[in-house]
Amino acid sequence: ITFKVNGVSFKMMRVRAGTFMMGATDDDPEAEADEFPRHKVTLTKDYFIGETEMTQALWQAIMGDNPSQDKSNPQSPVNNVSWDDCQVMIAKLNELTGLTFRLPTEAEWEYAARGGQKSRGYKYAGSNTLNDVGWYNDDSDGMTHPVKGKRPNELGLYDMSGNVWEWCQDYYGAYENAQIDPTGPRWGPNRVNRGGSWINSAKFCCVSERGYCK
Repeated sequence: ITFKVNGVSFKMMRVRAGTFMMGATDDDPEAEADEFPRHKVTLTKDYFIGETEMTQALWQAIMGDNPSQDKSNPQSPVNNVSWDDCQVMIAKLNELTGLTFRLPTEAEWEYAARGGQKSRGYKYAGSNTLNDVGWYNDDSDGMTHPVKGKRPNELGLYDMSGNVWEWCQDYYGAYENAQIDPTGPRWGPNRVNRGGSWINSAKFCCVSERGYCK
């Protein structure tokens, strides 16, 4: 579905409900403790997620400003935004559209990054070779890049590995065992972010890698 806000268009892609194994595999030598236990997650409802990371142009159209460090290309993803900043933006977007946008849960993010029902089991979002799908410290030249500059994953989603970290709705906390439609801990000092960025090594761009920040 394509939407337009103050002259700027963006596309949301449908993710079909399904069941997947969330977290790292035991044979991943780079996996960290918070990526375990690997556990079964069932998402019972279809949902939509952005085709790309939010561009600076779209943030500007909604918020009237651009907080990004490098403003040279409006099609690059917005950065330097906190989780709370995103909540303010989403409230304004909902007011402008009359719809109910939100951040994805951590489980929704990982399921989409893995390719949902079309998953081929890749290490990164769309490939086992990060250079094909993501901007990271080995190929970014020390900067963010316009969205859709690399190949998409199995669902047609771009830059879910690399470019900029992506906020999730959940508080950060330890994984539990098998779950249905999980939404994370009820409280915590930090929120989850995922996907790695232009400044990170390949390890941080894996689909199971977890980040957290305030």
